[in-house]
Amino acid sequence: MKTFQDFGLSEKILRSLSTMGFEEPSPIQAQAIPIAINGKDIIGQAQTGTGKTTAFGIPLIEQIDASVKGIQGLVVAPTRELAVQVAEELNRIGQFSNVKTLPIYGGQDISRQIRALKNRPQIIAATPGRLLDHIKRKTIRLDQIKMVVLDEADEMLNMGFIEDIETILGSITSTYQTMLFSATMPKRIQTLAEKFMDNPEIVRVKAKEMTVTNIEQQFIEIQEQKKFDVLCNLLDIESPELAIIFGRTKRRVDELVEALLKRGYSAEGIHGDIAQNKREQVIRRFKDQSIEILVATDVAARGLDISGVTHVYNFDVPQDPESYVHRIGRTGRAGNKGLATTFVTPREMDMLRTIEKVIKTKIKRTQAPSFGDVVEGNKQAAVQQIMDIVEKGDFGEYKTIAETLLEDVDSITALAASLKLITKEPAVVPVKLSAVSPIRGKKDKRSSGKSGGGGGRGRSRDRDRGRRKRNWRDR
Repeated sequence: MKTFQDFGLSEKILRSLSTMGFEEPSPIQAQAIPIAINGKDIIGQAQTGTGKTTAFGIPLIEQIDASVKGIQGLVVAPTRELAVQVAEELNRIGQFSNVKTLPIYGGQDISRQIRALKNRPQIIAATPGRLLDHIKRKTIRLDQIKMVVLDEADEMLNMGFIEDIETILGSITSTYQTMLFSATMPKRIQTLAEKFMDNPEIVRVKAKEMTVTNIEQQFIEIQEQKKFDVLCNLLDIESPELAIIFGRTKRRVDELVEALLKRGYSAEGIHGDIAQNKREQVIRRFKDQSIEILVATDVAARGLDISGVTHVYNFDVPQDPESYVHRIGRTGRAGNKGLATTFVTPREMDMLRTIEKVIKTKIKRTQAPSFGDVVEGNKQAAVQQIMDIVEKGDFGEYKTIAETLLEDVDSITALAASLKLITKEPAVVPVKLSAVSPIRGKKDKRSSGKSGGGGGRGRSRDRDRGRRKRNWRDR
């Protein structure tokens, strides 16, 4: 097994990695870092959650000359959330090298970004539209670039950004190294690589390493109108520490959050119509566990790197296998176990089979828990609460009260009443959600997974994403 010391990295980088708790490189890091350190262009086929940010971040920061004033590294990402995540990670890797990374994205006041650029960061992590704005304004100059990273290139293709990427790369006047990362390799991405890369080496991470190492996957076949009650039953029984629920549309996310709050759960949502500062606040509250449940659309949650997510619930079947991979990859991180549950209506079973075919994994069928299962689970949870307090011994001040109580009732009656008092009753507040059209995977030529997986890339996807280029820029 290789270690980071084997790559001949600088002491400052090794110190950062040690501070971050990194001990051994992930498969993508072990393959990509030695190649990139030697200055070669790389195409990396890897999903979010494989450690690819560190795979490109280490060679990028090793190239930076901290004494030079000017942007030397450029990372282009499809969403503002991913740009922010990348900047945070690179700032951690560069913390002892005096290398600063600035996120640049739409939705933030551009004058504020211009002021931040005057502090001379060496690396920019940017979304395409806002980066082009700065290039046109000449507030970002690309004449000292040493390395360009295109992160999640297939997603940028889906969102209509490829022409923007070509314009950005064509604006760079210096000689630079390129690293391109993509979960899939459609023809358009291959053409981009051929045009702008110099004899790149290809690095791939196998599907199992990408997606399912520590994640238990299951599905429940269920009628649309029964989904929410079953979701609440699962939340009560499984008691997730942190859970992400995925909905297909912005409206679905809003309705789910409202419904969960009605039932007494601690939940907030993120999607493209929510103001950026609000989204950042919600993500921060979720990270510090001020809320237990995050409800999100696919793109709003893409790139989120939050440790401690124990459960992912696909309330709606995702649009394609790649989206499924990104969703379940929010859990099972850093060697921890995760559980991913997908609700599938009978008309969507073909799409589930398409997903299984692409990820080369059989997803286990499970039954929806009943109301009785929830009641029994809550009783057991109440017993566990009492046992935890007994184990801690944190009840001394209550002994006198207990002794007085036992003068009037027997111990079994008193304990039974206590259990009844602390046992959570299943919520029965009525909830009505708007219907969402099922995703169909059958008869779709893309179901082989070569470029995008199953069907359903039509109107329902556009409802959540808007008309791609015009409405989706830097969303």
